[in-house]
Amino acid sequence: MSTSTPVGSPERPLRVAVVGSGPAGVYAADILTKSEAVKSGELTVSIDLFDRYPAPYGLIRYGVAPDHPRIKGIVNALHKVLDRGDIRFFGNVDYGTDISIEDLRTHYDAVIFATGAIKDADLNIPGIELKASYGGADFVSWYDGHPDVSREWPLDAKEIAVLGNGNVALDVARVLSKHADDLLVTEIPDNVYAGLKNSPVTDVHVFGRRGPAQVKFTPLELRELSHSKDVDIILYAEDFEFDEESDRLIQSNNQVKTMVGTLTNWIAEQPEDLSELTASRRLHLHFLHNPVEIHDDAENPGRVTGIKFERTELDGTGNARGTGEFLDYPVQAVYRAIGYFGSALPDIEFDHKKGVVPNAGGRVLDASGEHVPGIYATGWIKRGPIGLIGHTKGDALETVTYLLEDRENLPLAAVPAADAVVELLDARGVKFTSWEGWLALDAHELALGAAATEAGTTHGVEVQRERVKVVAREDMVDISRDGVAAQV
Repeated sequence: MSTSTPVGSPERPLRVAVVGSGPAGVYAADILTKSEAVKSGELTVSIDLFDRYPAPYGLIRYGVAPDHPRIKGIVNALHKVLDRGDIRFFGNVDYGTDISIEDLRTHYDAVIFATGAIKDADLNIPGIELKASYGGADFVSWYDGHPDVSREWPLDAKEIAVLGNGNVALDVARVLSKHADDLLVTEIPDNVYAGLKNSPVTDVHVFGRRGPAQVKFTPLELRELSHSKDVDIILYAEDFEFDEESDRLIQSNNQVKTMVGTLTNWIAEQPEDLSELTASRRLHLHFLHNPVEIHDDAENPGRVTGIKFERTELDGTGNARGTGEFLDYPVQAVYRAIGYFGSALPDIEFDHKKGVVPNAGGRVLDASGEHVPGIYATGWIKRGPIGLIGHTKGDALETVTYLLEDRENLPLAAVPAADAVVELLDARGVKFTSWEGWLALDAHELALGAAATEAGTTHGVEVQRERVKVVAREDMVDISRDGVAAQV
């Protein structure tokens, strides 16, 4: 190919690497392929999608509760994008270990980081380090069959506190309180079922710092709580405080109005005598509670025995302040679900306070605040762990728009051939997986579900299982690569 061949032509496509195959990465790749410049034929692009996990979809596979009602629709949408064949998928490739920024810049004209946020945000209160004090994100990774976490999870508490009023907190509380047999219709691995089946839990308490009108979960997530069988939801009248700002939110925001309406209906229907409730498990929703200390066990040091809260009150601005009144709750485990936090990327500037890659509209910045040519970010690693799927699409559009604006001035790849990165990974012995490999793994997991269904019962329970998730990384890789080899 002549050196005069223009970049972005069919003979020399604009080469773009996207690191991260969750919604943020897939949407960025999809938006780029559907941009006006590409659709008109003015620009030809070649996009490779990298992920550290053998399977695609990121937090949709490893960060959303398996019984979440919207998960299937999101997966189907991502599947359609990657199944078109115009975006290559490289799974089981860890940025910073298997491939470096230097490698990416050698083979691509632009790089978009969409690595998300997978760690729990810190909560600095006394006792947070105790045994049985857990991060909600870690628990989510366990019940979602994350390949890099332990297969075992200690579920020996009867009374549990979940800190947070977002969707993750409700996911954690719902999974902890739900009966394991009711989760068999999902894709949970057998080790997760076994752990939840043996849980002695009777009471799960969810605590929020502000009032019912300030919660961060969504109506769908809230309503899903009431679908759990043999689980009573309990609310407390003293937690239902509304100030002028609350009233404004209820009147101006349909989502807030719906959630407050649901909560007030539940408490209105709740019997005055809670002993009339007959479910074997109870899910308590508390508001206006700020955690201040997790209590240690004097007889068994290092173990959680309770948690102290300061009662709060709304201050008229949508925030809450302490009242000086303190309450203690006996619990044997605490899960903090107060948000996710991003992780630093090798050789990329990182804001350790915000947990994001410094950027201006998606253009990644260096330590001096200057744009690093050809390097971009999107999703949670760009803006922080806030917003829903719709925000992710708009976020990706902004980043891709800037990338296209910059395309005449990108630092061009020295080795842009599409097969060069394959040769690089092969030479390093990286057992990368492909989209065709994911289709093989997908078919395998569906077959496991079908086999369990055909057996008549699973763990003695009659249930139709759609799939059973494969957990071990080595198994995921082998099934993916063997499936492709068999097709060849």
